[in-house]
Amino acid sequence: MTEPNVEAAREPRVLGVPRMGLVLLVGVSGSGKSTFAAEHFASTQVIGSDFCRGMVADDENDQTATGDAFKLLDTIVDIRLRRGLLTVVDATNVQRKARESLIRIAKDNDVLTTAIVLDVPEALALERNRSRPDRDFGDHVVRRQRRDLRDGLKRLAREGVRKVYHLKGQEEIDSVRIELERPWPDRTELTGPFDIIGDVHGCRSELETLLGELGYETRRDEEGRPVGAHHPEGRTAVFVGDLVDRGPDSPGVLRLVMGMVADGDALCVPGNHENKLIRYLKKGKATLTHGLAETAEQLGRESEEFRRRVLEFCDGLVSHLILDGGSLVVAHAGLKEEYHGRASGRVRSFALYGQTTGETDEYGLPVRLPWAREYRGRAAVVYGHVPSDKAEWLNNTICLDTGCVFGGRLTALRYPEREIVDVEAERVWYEPVRPLADQAPKRDGEGADRAIGIDDVGAGTGSGLYVDTGYGTVRTTPESTLAALEVMSRFAVDPRWLVYLPPTMAPAPTAADPALLEHPDEAFASYRSSGIGQVICEEKHMGSRAVAVLCRDEAAAERRFVPGELGSLYTRTGRPFFKDAELGRQVVDELRRAVADAGLWDRLGTDWVVLDGELLPWSAKAGALIREQYASVGAAARASLPAAGAALAAAAARGIDVSGLADTIERRSGQMEAFSRVYRRYTWETDGIKGLRFAPFMLLASEGKEYTEADHLWHMGVVERLAKAHPMIHPTRYRVVDTTDGDACAAAADWWREMVDAGGEGMVVKPLLGARAEARKGLAQPGLKVRGPEYLRIIYGADYTDPERLSVLKDRGLGRKNGLAMREHKLGLTALARLTAGEPLWRVHEPVFALLALETEPVDPRL
Repeated sequence: MTEPNVEAAREPRVLGVPRMGLVLLVGVSGSGKSTFAAEHFASTQVIGSDFCRGMVADDENDQTATGDAFKLLDTIVDIRLRRGLLTVVDATNVQRKARESLIRIAKDNDVLTTAIVLDVPEALALERNRSRPDRDFGDHVVRRQRRDLRDGLKRLAREGVRKVYHLKGQEEIDSVRIELERPWPDRTELTGPFDIIGDVHGCRSELETLLGELGYETRRDEEGRPVGAHHPEGRTAVFVGDLVDRGPDSPGVLRLVMGMVADGDALCVPGNHENKLIRYLKKGKATLTHGLAETAEQLGRESEEFRRRVLEFCDGLVSHLILDGGSLVVAHAGLKEEYHGRASGRVRSFALYGQTTGETDEYGLPVRLPWAREYRGRAAVVYGHVPSDKAEWLNNTICLDTGCVFGGRLTALRYPEREIVDVEAERVWYEPVRPLADQAPKRDGEGADRAIGIDDVGAGTGSGLYVDTGYGTVRTTPESTLAALEVMSRFAVDPRWLVYLPPTMAPAPTAADPALLEHPDEAFASYRSSGIGQVICEEKHMGSRAVAVLCRDEAAAERRFVPGELGSLYTRTGRPFFKDAELGRQVVDELRRAVADAGLWDRLGTDWVVLDGELLPWSAKAGALIREQYASVGAAARASLPAAGAALAAAAARGIDVSGLADTIERRSGQMEAFSRVYRRYTWETDGIKGLRFAPFMLLASEGKEYTEADHLWHMGVVERLAKAHPMIHPTRYRVVDTTDGDACAAAADWWREMVDAGGEGMVVKPLLGARAEARKGLAQPGLKVRGPEYLRIIYGADYTDPERLSVLKDRGLGRKNGLAMREHKLGLTALARLTAGEPLWRVHEPVFALLALETEPVDPRL
């Protein structure tokens, strides 16, 4: 007889361990638990009782510290499991009492517990302990632990341990391999595109119609029954459950959906009606209510084989699905963020039934807790279960059950497009207990789709705010977060308008010219060194930065922003631009008229737009600042310097040499006159709306579309179109420059000189490509301002051109300003992306709020 292959018999035994869960190493002292943990798990994943004793007593063998050590161990385990981290407990764990608290912590965090029992011979354990000088307890301790281990092995499953791996002997222990298993709901590798379909409830004909509308091609069997559907563009259907009950053809729906899932054309999660059907098919009896009687009768006409396949299909469905890298969650009744990816009876119950108060309403139906109102998760949650008259987004969640079986509609969500596609029910198949319009999640009132609040920004915990921009995480300090909260809560416009704040802009690197602080050559060189060949130079207007959110009509404002209003104009810190609310409304109306006259509503296919620009003149917003900070300085100089000059002249007449001081006074007089001319250029009289001008330089967003990918020539084209259509729109001069062409750069510098010599502020140099395109590279500033030497007098003082002052200013540090500009730019892009993707208001406000917080950081305001 041939001997068995020894090597084959000793192939490693694979132990499947959930990637997110608790692992208990169980074994007597000396069984090799620490060695096993070090070999199979990362050091950060292992929490040992000895380690915790050392933390609380400075001695890992101090048995008097065991109680405190296990309190610390429990705390660490709880925190790690709450954060979704695999956690391995290296302790004997042979006593039920020791395991009890750990298993409870795992259940509280909705993760599974795995036990790996290291069962070595008693003699080996005793030998190992005797060889270690730190193990001074007697052999009787190991023998007692071994008895506890034997008794506990029988109870582990009953205690709540999901998997028990009993490794007998050192040879088996040495031969195992750990394989981390991802949670069942984790299908993050599937990125779509998806067509998520609401509750079908046996409406097979309507489902076929909807799939046709979505572009699926139906496959039929010999009897003409639909048994599958495929999308030629590779889209995947996702069913939110409740395929059965109440409707006319639950078997037909099941046959079609099961075929699609088997062919890889669909995914499905279970609904509460499938859950009840499973119980009926397994036991042959259940309360035949809520439409199950119809399904039971219909399935009774099908074959035993088909009923077996239905049971196998429904029983194998996972409570919820996490798709698209974690950006999408599908669950029948929805799912709170803390349950995403978790596994427990509580999670499955929520996914199938939602959460109720235990009360019933006037229709006798359960009163549901409004989890969607409080949802603040990053993933979009798509669900069904609660029929309503239409599907609407609420806090990044949407319910697709639009009551097809009750005579409503069968609804699908195209993802990632976020487009709704629906078809009408062919008839009322089942009379609803409660009207559909009364069942939808309410958007008004406490907890509705609201602005960002203190709980969303970490202000209460002092942690600040972390915003994932897609180009890196931007963090605000606790201090700046609290300051921004004060500004936003007390001074900002209605927060529903506050969808974007413009980022700050850094100046060009300091000029090499000894007589200048800023010059275009350095801006061109900076972009050239970053590999940017083409830039656009735009005239810089001396006005006040203003964001205009404009609606075509009241219906658009009510649907998207603020009912009863038509738009808003606010400052770069989110405050109303005008104290006079009526004047603000008039300006908004004129800007809306400009958009209409330019034909942009129809051209863009939108009923709202967001524009970034400057409102002129500067004095329209900064009149008090000009009077108190600039004009008063000029007036004081004009009064004092001539007197000082006269006094010096008198002293010189008496033979006192004051020539140096007299020259200084004369130079100061010229500088102050130049200083006064600068701010006067940017002020003119306005009478209400008369005299006001708006100079837009970027169309930021419209319905479902943000324009940061468009190059700046496109944006300038929009500006020109607006300027031709309405006199209030102030045009912007610009030119495109090749940074590698010396002659082109010189010509642009000459153009800049002409503008500033004529009283202009200067220009802004930007990469010609869209703002988002350059942000992806992360190499260059989104824009560099190059201000003229005369304009800089009101920034740095009238005498800043004195050689000794200029030499000091040339050492100004730009690093902090550059970093701030880049961070704020990323936040602005994030806000626009979230706005146009239809994300909830608090999500849009997160980057807006962070940008406002960054504005409180200590950066030289002159830069």
